[in-house]
Amino acid sequence: MDDDKARNRFLAISLLRLAGALLVMFGLVIAAGRLPDVPRIAGIVAVLVGALDFALVPVLLARRWRTPK
Repeated sequence: MDDDKARNRFLAISLLRLAGALLVMFGLVIAAGRLPDVPRIAGIVAVLVGALDFALVPVLLARRWRTPK
């Protein structure tokens, strides 16, 4: 595999994992009631979506991009 292609894929996976972690943290802020205009359920949903994004999306992309044996 081309080094540039591998670097770009690693960067994409890392950024998606970071986005998931940020979504979890933002959801925790909302769920804690720190943003009074936003319903708490939205924070809980954000935490769940962020956790799934953090855990599943990088694995699925790595599996999809794996070189064939």
